[in-house]
Amino acid sequence: MEEIKLFAPATIANVSCGFDVLGLCLDTVGDEMTIRKTTTKGVTISKIIGQPLPLDPAKNVAGVAALALLKQLDINTGFDIQIIKNIKPGSGIGSSAASAAGAVFGINKLLGTPFSIHELIEFAMEGEKLASGTAHADNVAPALLGGFTLVRSYDPLDIIKINTPKELYATVIHPQIEIKTSDARSVLKQKISLKETVIQLGNLGGLISGLYTEDYDLISRSLHDEIVEPYRSILIPEFDTVREVAKKVGALGTGISGSGPSVFALSKGKEIAKTVGEAMSKVYQNTTIDFDVHVSKINSTGVKII
Repeated sequence: MEEIKLFAPATIANVSCGFDVLGLCLDTVGDEMTIRKTTTKGVTISKIIGQPLPLDPAKNVAGVAALALLKQLDINTGFDIQIIKNIKPGSGIGSSAASAAGAVFGINKLLGTPFSIHELIEFAMEGEKLASGTAHADNVAPALLGGFTLVRSYDPLDIIKINTPKELYATVIHPQIEIKTSDARSVLKQKISLKETVIQLGNLGGLISGLYTEDYDLISRSLHDEIVEPYRSILIPEFDTVREVAKKVGALGTGISGSGPSVFALSKGKEIAKTVGEAMSKVYQNTTIDFDVHVSKINSTGVKII
């Protein structure tokens, strides 16, 4: 292959009780990427449509991730990347992760897959480091592996893919306000109590167990964030109201997607997920805040060739 076209999906990180370790992959929203081999070594980014992002590979997450991969190989081939950017940066649904994951996935395929899908995660994390200052994996891992993923350890990196119940759907509403990652981090407590830790660990274990056993009631009981949401939710207008209306119409649970401002809900079945989206929308229709809504089955495969 000389060229590859990809769908690089959006993701939800944290999933309430899994701060910095849990993520899931969406199916209906993502970037489109075209990657071509070139005769000149290195990486170029010749076109980005949709968002005003840098074309300089050293200043773009896709370029940084791609360069990290190529650094491990002795080849004379180069690559050009073009991106249709459908995920807005700062939306809280893994915009930088999609570009980084898509870049390393596509280049790896064009080279005959010298790296495993798990090895690609570390290269994509370098793009995340450029975007946020931290090489975290809770978005790039589900983007590459699909489904739900758990970061069991960062040193050494140990990523586990978790079962996705067949009827599980996600609804995401993106109120179009800006929340800086630095602000979202600054509101968090630097120390948490033993009581809070025990509650959070119980919910994380319960959620993972519920995903494996496809126990939707257990999933619902476990979608509770004791540590982060009480502080970050104050940065998101109408968060409490959105959570209440989503629960009232049948959502299993609701939480902040990544560091926000997007809010997600998980539901059993597409119809409930759509109803949840309509209920969430009505909340923001009564404000001056613009918003987008996405209803998506959980994407079990991650980045895919189109």
